[in-house]
Amino acid sequence: MAKIPPGPPLEGLRRQIARHRRERPARSSGLFVRDTFRLERDAARAKAREWFETWPKAAYWTEVESWRQLEGGEIEFTMRRLPSAD
Repeated sequence: MAKIPPGPPLEGLRRQIARHRRERPARSSGLFVRDTFRLERDAARAKAREWFETWPKAAYWTEVESWRQLEGGEIEFTMRRLPSAD
């Protein structure tokens, strides 16, 4: 039975990853622009509608990323979109 050779050294890959991270620091929000709101139900609907009208879903991938209902009828939600339509 043939002996399996050891894997390649990873030091070059580690240096390349470190260099990339230094040159292009990661954005905290990643690719998308996010904004979190905490509003009454009707105001939350109006704000979400405003986002969809300003940044159409087809061009900006706009969506309600997450939402939850809080005590007192408030809605906390996060809207997400691309920074540009390009």
